[in-house]
Amino acid sequence: MIKISAIIPTLNEEIHIREAIESVGFADEIIVIDSFSTDKTLEIAEKMNVKIIKRKFDDFSSQKNFAIQQAEHSWIYILDADERVTLAVKKEILEAVKKPKNFVGFYVGRNFYFANKKINYCGWQRDKVVRLFLKEHCKYSGVVHETIFANGKIGFLKNKIDHFGYRNYDHFISKINYYSTLKAKELHSKGKKANAFHLFIKPTARFFIHYFIRLGFLDGLAGLILAKILAYSVFTRYVKLWLLNNGIKET
Repeated sequence: MIKISAIIPTLNEEIHIREAIESVGFADEIIVIDSFSTDKTLEIAEKMNVKIIKRKFDDFSSQKNFAIQQAEHSWIYILDADERVTLAVKKEILEAVKKPKNFVGFYVGRNFYFANKKINYCGWQRDKVVRLFLKEHCKYSGVVHETIFANGKIGFLKNKIDHFGYRNYDHFISKINYYSTLKAKELHSKGKKANAFHLFIKPTARFFIHYFIRLGFLDGLAGLILAKILAYSVFTRYVKLWLLNNGIKET
């Protein structure tokens, strides 16, 4: 019988962790790899028959790659705590591992929710990530937006999981601030320099892409808000890079 290890990286996910674990209840092993949460994440997880690993966070790829190596089974399903595996995807996962058809991993699409409102456009209509894969053939790379590198073919699941990435405006902004700091440090380590193009043209282009080209206007006011926030995410990333370029520490 083919078995699956599900992995959930966490840091202060008390709001999500119970439902996340429940949504991968089909897995034969569930690993929560936690970056020393200070809320009730671990208290909740400890009551749910999962394996808990505590590891200091360095970057997203290293965290996930470490957890993958601790997994007992070859097939891995990675679940961010704010994602939910739907029943339709669960069925596909179980079928895919039985008959992978020479694929070493599978993309799955995501239904994106902002403040509990489903966003149908703004670029998320094409959102997909590799979540199911054979650990012998796949490895994560990248500091912030980590990517799977696969030694083999990647297939596609037909159905989508649900992604409750941003509870509200403040939560979205806090995540942007967190990710932009990591990205700025990554760019700085590669010797990149911020200039006027990055601070003015790139944020404007990002808004135009999400609101017009990727049809964010069809999501109404929520689409306008998201396009503006995404433009801000580009702006703040390069502001932080400029600060690093000039030896100025963030307060």
